[in-house]
Amino acid sequence: MFSTDEVLQTVNMIEKEHLDIRTVTMGLSLIPCISGDAEKTAVCVYDHICRNAEKIAAVTSDLFLEYGIPIVNKRISVTPASLICAPFPEKAHLIGKALDDAANTVGVDFIGGYSALVHKGMADYEEIFIRSIPEVLASTKRLCSSVNVGSSKSGINMDAVKLMGEVIKQTAQITAGEGGFGCAKLVVFCNAVEDNPFMAGAFHGVGECEKVINVGVSGPGVVQHAIEAIPSADLCELAEMIKRTAFKITRAGQLIAREAAKKLGAEFGIVDLSLAPTPARGDSVAAILEEMGLERVGTHGTTACLAMLNDAVKKGGVMASSRVGGLSGAFIPVSEDAGMIEAAEKGGLNIDKLEAMTAVCSVGLDMIAVPGDTSASTVSAIIADEAAIGMINNKTTAVRIIPVPGKNVGEEVNFGGLLGRAPIMPVHNESAEKFISRGGLIPAPIHSNKN
Repeated sequence: MFSTDEVLQTVNMIEKEHLDIRTVTMGLSLIPCISGDAEKTAVCVYDHICRNAEKIAAVTSDLFLEYGIPIVNKRISVTPASLICAPFPEKAHLIGKALDDAANTVGVDFIGGYSALVHKGMADYEEIFIRSIPEVLASTKRLCSSVNVGSSKSGINMDAVKLMGEVIKQTAQITAGEGGFGCAKLVVFCNAVEDNPFMAGAFHGVGECEKVINVGVSGPGVVQHAIEAIPSADLCELAEMIKRTAFKITRAGQLIAREAAKKLGAEFGIVDLSLAPTPARGDSVAAILEEMGLERVGTHGTTACLAMLNDAVKKGGVMASSRVGGLSGAFIPVSEDAGMIEAAEKGGLNIDKLEAMTAVCSVGLDMIAVPGDTSASTVSAIIADEAAIGMINNKTTAVRIIPVPGKNVGEEVNFGGLLGRAPIMPVHNESAEKFISRGGLIPAPIHSNKN
């Protein structure tokens, strides 16, 4: 039961501090849909999703009316589609269209899982599937894609890293009329998790049950207001306040997750308590870091502040729920955070600093726009750097980068909505093409051998 004081605090967080349920995501297994015929499989995929998720829009609306907590997005994640398409990789686009059509029919914002897991090796059918990603993302609206190229146990598949640099460049070119928007729906992972409710990287892992509800709850504004209330606190007191605030946020998320699962006839999976910002003022991770004592995010001390924030959020979350999972921490997407955008525009935040921050944040280099003439090998090298941080530190890292066609440093691209706008950030001019062209596997670190 919730006390009257807890209820009033939650109401205040919703009305004044931008607390929301960022997403209710239904994870669905498509394994029962696999057959040797592409057309039949596509029909089965569409029917399976529509049958299981037909009530998701109505249920989330009812939960908002019942509890008053805004639910921003309704989403679906599915079994990595490369597995579904293995018998017919040349027709993978049919599955992509079925997924997008089903998402449209049931009324969700995004559907994730046009994905491949190639962290140790890449079969022929997986390479064909990955090469289909640009065309499929260009021809669909709600479909999101991800590829896992490394893990702490296997190392980094550099052949897949090289391929993904080419795929990202091609995706940007095909969607040039929208500022390379296709790349905003494509994530490259190291150590991808199976229960992530956030897009564009969500997929339903093969180790998950058939139908599950995962909830992503977010409240950067709540944390910022909590810190504002104790301006003279030392860092230990600050960490304690963040922990207590994360506890309250997670409790709200768990309530919605349990109720959504019950009403949708699904298992309750996890609550992901990531602090996911939006372009709105008062809903910024950068603003939290600046409230902690930085003149501007990106300056010296930023990585330390982010490390403390991320750790305190996780500690508060695990106190509130035994089902914390997904990514859980702080996101630092440039285009989706008003404070990050401002810091990048003023030159206080660059890719190198963002890379350092990813060693301690929730994911990685996210929604970063770079010049359209950035080479595929440079994109691959950025992916390799980020994957190396994830591999060595045994954490999830990711890259969602947009080489914006026709744009250069000093300009910006505007995607609108939650995806926001991004200043074009410079990359290093020196080439890494010889390194990327070597291919092969970067071996797993010695500390991965824990059996």
